[in-house]
Amino acid sequence: MEKPSKTPQVAAAAPEGGKRRQGLLDKDSTKGKRTQPNYEASGVAPVEEECSGDSMKAKLLAFKANRAKIKYANTYRLESHNRFRDYLVRDRAQVILMSKLQQAKYDGVSSPSLCASISEEILTAVKELDFDRYKYVVSVLIVEKAGQAMHVASRCVWDVQRDTWVSAKCETETFIALALVMACYYE
Repeated sequence: MEKPSKTPQVAAAAPEGGKRRQGLLDKDSTKGKRTQPNYEASGVAPVEEECSGDSMKAKLLAFKANRAKIKYANTYRLESHNRFRDYLVRDRAQVILMSKLQQAKYDGVSSPSLCASISEEILTAVKELDFDRYKYVVSVLIVEKAGQAMHVASRCVWDVQRDTWVSAKCETETFIALALVMACYYE
């Protein structure tokens, strides 16, 4: 008498042609044809496994690290197709400054947040002009009128042929606002 084994015996043999799993077809017979995965054909959605512990996280990190990164070839093009036009940027910055600050009074407490919101609005307006291969720095300065002189300076590495800057000014009874937009060419 035979003892029953603890592992189940598989009596199914591979069908003719060496196909190992159901649903797989020969490569020659599927040329030009699109096959559906098994779950689409049966109408049952696949079940995702729930992440359990550090081993799944490690597998996910290893998968992401092994993914191929896209590398682009150099274009060797040094000039942009849509060059920076300073008169358009100056007009947009001037309109934004006038609309935001025409009726405003100077307040030392709210001026920093006002400068930040105006600079973000000018930056989005400049980006809408879609000058390619430029990065922008927008700085807005609001100074109270008190009969003083003012000097503003900035320093950076500059390509004289391609980099440029634009300034716009708005003056009211109580303050002066200055917006500076720097466009740096980015290859």
